[in-house]
Amino acid sequence: MSDAAVNALADKVQQTYLDDVTGEQVSKSELKKRQKARQKAAEKAEKAAKAPAAAAPKKKSAEEDEAELTPNQYFEIRSRAVNKLRGNPATNPYPHKFHVSTRLTEFIAKYEHLAKGDMLPEEIITVAGRIHNKRESGAKLRFYDLRGEGVKIQILAQAQECAGDYAAMHDHIRRGDIVGVKGYPGRSNPKGREGGELSIFATEIVLLSPSLHMLPTEHYGLKDQETRYRQRYLDLIMNNNTRNKFLMRSKIIKYIRQYFDNKDFVEVETPMMNMIAGGATAKPFITHHNDLDLDLFMRVAPELYLKMLVVGGMERVYEIGRQFRNEGIDLTHNPEFTTIEAYWAYADVNDVMDMTEELVSGMVEALTGGTKITYHPDGPDGRELTIDFARPWKRCDMIETLEEKLGVKFPPGTELHTKETGEFLLAQCKAHNIECSPPHTNARLLDKLVGEFIEESCINPTFIMNHPQMMSPLAKYHRSRPGLTERFEMFVATKELCNAYTEMNDPVAQRATFEEQANQKDSGDDEAQLIDENFCTSLEYGLPPTGGWGLGVDRLCMFLTDSNNIKEVLLFPAMKPDISAGAKPDEEKVDAKAVEAEVPLVKGEEKSVDATGGLNA
Repeated sequence: MSDAAVNALADKVQQTYLDDVTGEQVSKSELKKRQKARQKAAEKAEKAAKAPAAAAPKKKSAEEDEAELTPNQYFEIRSRAVNKLRGNPATNPYPHKFHVSTRLTEFIAKYEHLAKGDMLPEEIITVAGRIHNKRESGAKLRFYDLRGEGVKIQILAQAQECAGDYAAMHDHIRRGDIVGVKGYPGRSNPKGREGGELSIFATEIVLLSPSLHMLPTEHYGLKDQETRYRQRYLDLIMNNNTRNKFLMRSKIIKYIRQYFDNKDFVEVETPMMNMIAGGATAKPFITHHNDLDLDLFMRVAPELYLKMLVVGGMERVYEIGRQFRNEGIDLTHNPEFTTIEAYWAYADVNDVMDMTEELVSGMVEALTGGTKITYHPDGPDGRELTIDFARPWKRCDMIETLEEKLGVKFPPGTELHTKETGEFLLAQCKAHNIECSPPHTNARLLDKLVGEFIEESCINPTFIMNHPQMMSPLAKYHRSRPGLTERFEMFVATKELCNAYTEMNDPVAQRATFEEQANQKDSGDDEAQLIDENFCTSLEYGLPPTGGWGLGVDRLCMFLTDSNNIKEVLLFPAMKPDISAGAKPDEEKVDAKAVEAEVPLVKGEEKSVDATGGLNA
């Protein structure tokens, strides 16, 4: 190496610096960069060393742990906890009495005026209801949503105001429990928020009846239709809309009863079991009376008994009650259903037609605030109909309207019962692809044509009038149109709601129509009526000219609650057996004896455990 190269290398070495950490020779800028990075790392480590240890994971509450359980597991654990409470009279989970000084609806009406932060500690009240939600804010503050009578209030429980052991009072309360609350009214004062919630500041909470099953969550609610119908109690707990439908049903029946009472009608009760299923064209249920060793029919209609009362001098009578018909179940039919039937001496079909308009139109206006309602015949997401109940209603003559719709001339009224007319009606059904199951009686064929060509156009209330005699065995013949009767059916949104007529009061003519019905029954029509000798005998004593009328309460409720399924307006509708509700495998069952062995039951108390723990029928 030359002297010049050696000198150049020496100069380069003199321009680098030793990194004490790595032992390397680096440039001045690199050394500074490394020293700065090491200083930052040291500061970060020092800061981390001074920081407190990471907080331990928050312990879950008992309710949060229970939310992860299966229904069976929850039922078993909850049953054990409740049985432990049974063993101490002071914590009996099923007390005999709790005095309620103020209903929840009264509480809201009385104290709704309170402003944010207002409290009335001098006004001690007691309320009761079901817990739907439970929240905690630390160990000494708990909130509950208490529901009852379709309303909700907040319960605010603070440890400093508790009249006893705060933890013992609250730790065993769960969603779904029925509790009694003692405290004073006020409105909460949340920080950073306007308003505040009307509350009871609780000093004491008493468990009145625990729920051994998990309630559906507030977020998802209870929407499964099958469960709602089979467990209506759970549906009512979770869905205020269901409660409102049955409150409307109660108002409808109350309005009807008040209407007839104000017109001096007398409400009566007639037998539910009869030796002959008369009063309507329908297939009956059969039951058996053991002592008399006699088969009886559940009534399909109360009509014949009510008319016998009119014979006896009770000139205005009505009955609201159940009827039983052994027929199909669908969206508008249930085997047992509620009707109102009324009989008015010295009135005729025109009087009861005017009465129908007055009653139903007035009811709709009184209960909804107007004569128009919105109805969804295919369900909430389907098409929407606007139905106007304002008077007067449309009136359609049955035969004349069919002639207009079909473009044909019908046989005279006096021939509508003949074999030739039956062939004519069958030909019309075939021509328009209308199916009619056997037997092909004239009445059944004509009814099919009416359903297809007249009923389907009845959206607003419509009277279909002047039925043939062969369709109306209990109605009086038309005074000016031979072969027809003074009868009407009222339809709304294509569904029959009402049936009425001038009553047949000629015992000879009545017996003849009964005999014709008996012939139809012999021909295979199992819905036709038989001869009721007791009723025929009553007519021989004299039935005054009478207007008879019947209305289906369930269907009326469907319209006024916007329900397209009759099960929505029946508290406990007929359902097929639930085969899924059977016993679960042994390993999934709750051991009832083991649960009860924890603490003996109170003397004289019986216990029934649902071994499945699920949502059973």
